[in-house]
Amino acid sequence: MRVEFRVGTALLAFLALAAREPRLCAGEPPWQPSPGHTQVPIWPGVVPDALPVEGPEVVGTVEKVIAGRPWSYVGRVSQPTMTVYSPKGGNTGAAVVVFPGGGYQILAIDLEGTEVCDWLTSKGITCILLKYRVPGEGGYPKSASYPKSGPYPESPMALEDAQRALGLVRFHAAEWHIDPHKIGVLGFSAGGHLVAAMSTHFGNRLYSAVDAADKESCRPDSAVVIYPGHLSVSAAEWDAKQGTTKYVVRHPPNADKDLAVNPELPVTSQTPPTFLLQAEDDHVDNVNDSLAYYIALKKAGVPVEMHLYAKGGHAFGLRRAELPITSWPQLVETWLGTIGMIPR
Repeated sequence: MRVEFRVGTALLAFLALAAREPRLCAGEPPWQPSPGHTQVPIWPGVVPDALPVEGPEVVGTVEKVIAGRPWSYVGRVSQPTMTVYSPKGGNTGAAVVVFPGGGYQILAIDLEGTEVCDWLTSKGITCILLKYRVPGEGGYPKSASYPKSGPYPESPMALEDAQRALGLVRFHAAEWHIDPHKIGVLGFSAGGHLVAAMSTHFGNRLYSAVDAADKESCRPDSAVVIYPGHLSVSAAEWDAKQGTTKYVVRHPPNADKDLAVNPELPVTSQTPPTFLLQAEDDHVDNVNDSLAYYIALKKAGVPVEMHLYAKGGHAFGLRRAELPITSWPQLVETWLGTIGMIPR
């Protein structure tokens, strides 16, 4: 998600079109999961590539409603954690690590996090909610060094956290009653980009191993990418122009920048089976991000299923509305069955 506002309005660029400015409430205690769940740090010591943070972790509520309800965000995350949600009823053995979106500036912790876990666990799937690092303040401010947080390779932090989390889940698979060959990832917006980054950067960790969990594979067995950003050359070039530190996006001179994949996402035949979903009227991240990634996956022979809808906008999460796109969880359930992640 491309964001040009300070934390507290990040992830809300699309709301600028609304008739009334949304009101934000911040200053609550740091985010905690619901009773019965415990978030645990993913790093046993100092986190790699740590950056200065402008203040303590913050939690805020966005009162501009989505499907009749406000939603919450977490910002200034410098100590990443994961929270395990066990399946309700029968256990399929499958697990999904969830990456909330928020433009690599905040995390939409309920809309694209805990609510996703409620859905997955109801289907017998273990859900691991990753609160990855978004330590920055503001959306690529021109006066600041770029980036405090952002998409890989401009910033390695979120991808390091994701790699670490996947290794931890595999390391604890027996303890958590998970099939180590059925661990997928699912992300929204910037989190969708993080899914693609994990799907193409699992061969080598970006950090030095800290324990036995880092000897486990961090390759996802499946990937669900929902209204993603940063996936096309055009999107990557936009990223490259932000902040004071510029870089060059190298691509073939005759490439269609709108439909060529971001060169920092080296898709191969080992990229996991992928599900893509986006609305054509998404005015935060262009639908070409999904199209570019789909084309790259097809060329590499990766099993991929894509669903595009005329209407839906951006950042709707799982909340059902009158638009058909909001029934996407059923499509994902069917797809997970067809690729053998859960029983059909």
